[in-house]
Amino acid sequence: MDSQNISPSPTASSGSVFAHLVRAPEDPILGVTVAFNKDPSPVKLNLGVGAYRTEEGKPLVLNVVRKAQHQIVNDPSRNKEYLPIVGLADFNKLSAKLIFGADSPAIQENRITTVQCLSGTGSLRVGGEFLAKHYHQRIIYLPKPTWGNHTKVFTLAGLSVKTYRYYAPATRGLDFQGLLEDLGSAPSGSIVLLHACAHNPTGVDPTPEQWEQIRQLIRSKALLPFFDSAYQGFASGNLDADAHSVRSFVADGGELLAAQSYAKNMGLYGERVGALSIVSKSADVASLVESQLKLVIRPMYSNPPLHGASIVATILKDRDLYNEWTIELKGMADRIISMRQQLFDALRSRGTPGDWSHIIKSIGMFTFTGLNPEQVSFMTKEYHIYLTSDGRISMAGLSSKTVPHLADAIHAAVTRAS
Repeated sequence: MDSQNISPSPTASSGSVFAHLVRAPEDPILGVTVAFNKDPSPVKLNLGVGAYRTEEGKPLVLNVVRKAQHQIVNDPSRNKEYLPIVGLADFNKLSAKLIFGADSPAIQENRITTVQCLSGTGSLRVGGEFLAKHYHQRIIYLPKPTWGNHTKVFTLAGLSVKTYRYYAPATRGLDFQGLLEDLGSAPSGSIVLLHACAHNPTGVDPTPEQWEQIRQLIRSKALLPFFDSAYQGFASGNLDADAHSVRSFVADGGELLAAQSYAKNMGLYGERVGALSIVSKSADVASLVESQLKLVIRPMYSNPPLHGASIVATILKDRDLYNEWTIELKGMADRIISMRQQLFDALRSRGTPGDWSHIIKSIGMFTFTGLNPEQVSFMTKEYHIYLTSDGRISMAGLSSKTVPHLADAIHAAVTRAS
């Protein structure tokens, strides 16, 4: 063998077969937290990450979650065996009831397949891979803008990502006309991702009347709706109101997908608890769907984790715990709504140029402030306030103590850094 033609081992000069790698950029959202953690300033404020904080700026574990955990830990009959591929049966049944309504005809007719997944992200990924494998149209339309991870999740799942107009920067509201035009010209059968409520990152939702027009258009074009429900109950404080959009699409008898997350509404961020539901035309089709979903999940992570799903099921099936949860959930939603009002009032009292009414008109965890990347950078440098470069802030990261500091920073950014 001619030794001249043997290329040198990649480890010869560098010592590693991975030495050729380039450093990947930080995730635009999680990277904000990395920068925040490095800042020694005592007045620093992280408004980048989507996690609820108390008035004291601390993470919150719901009392009802502590009670459910206590029950689980002290039940000697519980073990740590694997769950089935589709997850905890009680959790799946109760999750479907929560989003579709206990009296949903689709539930009564066994037309819904629900599988436990790894929070909202995992639910979207499983749904995306299922569609890429079994649905006749591989195009998915995402709102522009949308959560940064959506594009990556669906692209890697094997779908072709396109966008439809959603946000109008001029009004800081919904570009409803643009939305209707773009979905109206989408190829028949395309998948459309819809935020069930509390649109991330803008906080701008369609009205019930606009939802009805969107539903009619989607059904007339035979588009397939895929709902991302990350904030049920966390947006308005009312679980049924926040599920209205999804339920209206089930009521017409059509098919859809819905991804659920319990990260925000039960504060179970790190437990990674979510569900994917697919509503079919018949019970027979739903059974086929489940059989194929198992084939997507098995080589991905085999089966989902037990603990978080057990917490959710314990709360949802006990009337007292469920009622306690709804009260705690409304308390979180109301605090966020109060932060919106306080920030709006603080900006108005400072005479900050511009119309800031979008802060109180939008809903949920996030608001698009309308600040540009230069203004965001100014606020980080001068005021130690961390947010994503698109000007999105997490209202849940604010408190009565920190609102004045944020209002000062926004005022300075608008008047000095424009």
